[in-house]
Amino acid sequence: MTRKPRRTFTPEFKEQMVQLYQSGKPRKDIIEEYQLTPSSLDKWVLQSQNSGSFKEKDNRTKEENELIQLRKELQRLRMENDILKQAALIMGRK
Repeated sequence: MTRKPRRTFTPEFKEQMVQLYQSGKPRKDIIEEYQLTPSSLDKWVLQSQNSGSFKEKDNRTKEENELIQLRKELQRLRMENDILKQAALIMGRK
């Protein structure tokens, strides 16, 4: 079984699909006509309802944003710690 290549869709296309769905066109017909996966269409409709944007960063929860921020801070603190350890080793040799 060969996999189909991953397709990308423009925000304009996504918006058109959401508008078709919201105007009453059956979900099944949209999926078949445009060869979409059901999960893609569902995701676009949900994103449109939640934030009006199809960008992932605009659709993150508060917890997801906090987790990303905490991971960045942890990485920065680890780098600082490594620098201080190296400085202590250098100062210890002198």
